[in-house]
Amino acid sequence: MDLKQSLAGQFRAGLAMLRECVEGCPDDLWAATVDKPPRTYWRIAYHATFYTHFYLSQTRSEFTPWGKHVGHAVMTFAEEGEELPPEGTLYTQADVLEYIDYVSERISGLLDALDLESAESGFPWYPKFAKLDHVFLTLRHLGVHVGQLQELLFARGIEPDWISRR
Repeated sequence: MDLKQSLAGQFRAGLAMLRECVEGCPDDLWAATVDKPPRTYWRIAYHATFYTHFYLSQTRSEFTPWGKHVGHAVMTFAEEGEELPPEGTLYTQADVLEYIDYVSERISGLLDALDLESAESGFPWYPKFAKLDHVFLTLRHLGVHVGQLQELLFARGIEPDWISRR
């Protein structure tokens, strides 16, 4: 098995676990503020999906966003000159599930297009950071947010499955 196949299996497993967190989220938790700075469950799920997709581009300029993407939806707080979405839910569970599936279906192609031997991440806020390291960082980022959402579900007595590989 080659490295890109292994990575694809782990990214798909992580996205499948994220999908379970979205599917299992009770309606009253979806738009609830769950941590500080104020973030909602849906925004964490969308953020994890977006950055998995975004960072599996060779460079920032090569990224093509999902058709329903709204730039400020991934922000956890407003940066200067940007606005947060209005109060309430911007993306429904169905929307986020659609995006997770969109990214999952493209994982192999996204990874195949990467030069994992590049000495640069392709993103200026990760200078002098090799692309392979950046891919591993992206996989860890996805896992951290899946764990965050799982903990919120565990607190409600909901236990998503562990998925080893897809």
